[in-house]
Amino acid sequence: MTLERELECALASVAAAASLCENVRRELVPDAITKEDRSPVTVADFGAQAIVCRFLSAMFPEDPVVGEEDSAALRAEGGARALAQVVEYAGRCICWKGTGGRCGCAGGPAPEDRRAVNAEDVTTWIDHGNGEVGSRYWTLDPIDGTKGFLRGDQYAVALALVVDGDVKVGVLGCPYLPREAGNADGARGVLFGAVRGEGAFVIDWDGPASAAGERTPIRVSEGGKADGFRMVESVEAAHGDHSLQATIAREAGITRDPVRMDSQAKYAAVARGEAALYLRLPSKRTPDYRENIWDHAAGAIVVEEAGGSVTDLFGKPLDFAIGKKMVDNRGVVVSNGPIHEVVLRELAAAVGK
Repeated sequence: MTLERELECALASVAAAASLCENVRRELVPDAITKEDRSPVTVADFGAQAIVCRFLSAMFPEDPVVGEEDSAALRAEGGARALAQVVEYAGRCICWKGTGGRCGCAGGPAPEDRRAVNAEDVTTWIDHGNGEVGSRYWTLDPIDGTKGFLRGDQYAVALALVVDGDVKVGVLGCPYLPREAGNADGARGVLFGAVRGEGAFVIDWDGPASAAGERTPIRVSEGGKADGFRMVESVEAAHGDHSLQATIAREAGITRDPVRMDSQAKYAAVARGEAALYLRLPSKRTPDYRENIWDHAAGAIVVEEAGGSVTDLFGKPLDFAIGKKMVDNRGVVVSNGPIHEVVLRELAAAVGK
């Protein structure tokens, strides 16, 4: 089964959604709408989901999309201003030229290729992302790391195709991640992609047209010795157990200070050899928490296809077949591969205490 069409659609939609997000970040001090879980959600979250779901609904209309957002807050009283902003930003990035609305226009569609985008379009596209897990579905986090987005730091547009519980295609759009690993002063903006069994790659991102750019293969860091390796972990303390994660990293031989960043950009850091370990362990405050599928599916396949390993803290594969939560998994362990078993042994000893 070839998945090149799915990959091309994923790359194009994520590249366009990332463009929308960066337009919002440059031009708009993000107005946060508070969801029930009190996490911030912005015009960019809604707009990115609208863009990606527009692509997917046009090219793969039978595929459900399991996304993070819905349009209820935009439709509600007080949501009109944000909805108008989403319509404005989406209209800049949607191109109607070519099959399925795929955009190959750097900087957005040319005037002759535009069609007026209205509020009903946008809310319909957003709610196309309210599908359910099935035998074949897409899962989307329109902005993974919203707090990083608001801070002017790392975030990712994360999209994955899951077939029979196995992630087959994954794309991460990371507009703020340096193109050269570790070079914070260099150019920023990268797309990471992977297809099961075909390896992982990176493309320089600089707008919608970058989806068709050169694909450069990537690999995790090699070797079993952790000397000089780094760990990457979440900025938010509530997203893990920083103390236990530091202990496990030391036991695995990682002595350098961890790099903290938001979003699945952490998966990208492992996939391209910038870090050898990413741990997301249950917080002491929420020990029974289970991870959302959209927070890990795209990143997991990128790391695995780059030669790394991804499991939960007990060594079980991440389960994307059951529902929106990975109910049979606790925590996430992402590594370059050679140190994975050591990390799991240390975790088993620590969790058993």
